[in-house]
Amino acid sequence: MARPRRRHPALAGIDEAALAEFRAGIRRRYTDEQILEQLRASAERLGRSPTMREFAADKDAGMHPQTVIEHFGTWNAAKRAAGLMPRRFATREELVEQLRRLGAELGRTPTAEDVRQRRGTMPSASLYWHTFGSLATALREAGFDVAIGEERLERAIACGGELARSLGRLPKFGDWQAARRADPSMLTEWQVYRMFESRRGAWATFQYLIRERLLEEGAAVGADGAVG
Repeated sequence: MARPRRRHPALAGIDEAALAEFRAGIRRRYTDEQILEQLRASAERLGRSPTMREFAADKDAGMHPQTVIEHFGTWNAAKRAAGLMPRRFATREELVEQLRRLGAELGRTPTAEDVRQRRGTMPSASLYWHTFGSLATALREAGFDVAIGEERLERAIACGGELARSLGRLPKFGDWQAARRADPSMLTEWQVYRMFESRRGAWATFQYLIRERLLEEGAAVGADGAVG
């Protein structure tokens, strides 16, 4: 039979009523809104929704993450109250609702650039691609009318990112040709090229968009196009 665990004498002597009063006093040092303002300010400084560790390391925040949790129950509950998306565990429904709110704010269908410009208050564009397969699919689920051309471009960028990772560098025109021969489900290199109206520097523009996607997903991309 297991022996009951002995409490440390210091813990055994705690006055529970006094402890509860002390905790309530600590919580009263900050209002909920003051805490939410600090969360939003930290996200602005960081450029994204902060983790507990990042918030603790933010010297300008002026409070510990545990203080935030004392007020709101959980870290993610506090971030939702502040209008910040949790970095993880966002549900499909939450992602769709965030797009609807952004669309209502803009008065139009949101674009990938709109999502990127709101880092910290919106889920990352890469999270939408990983959850829905493309941002266009997520937008349709949110009730927006998305042009076919936009969906094709999103698909091409996603394929370009995968190809860049496998090559270890941003794909060239010939790389795409070779990959397309191996995988007929890909858009042809000319279909991609025509999405940029066949203008001069079209493929470089496509490479730039691939690079931006990779950086957003946390990959390292060198000035020479090498992908880490």
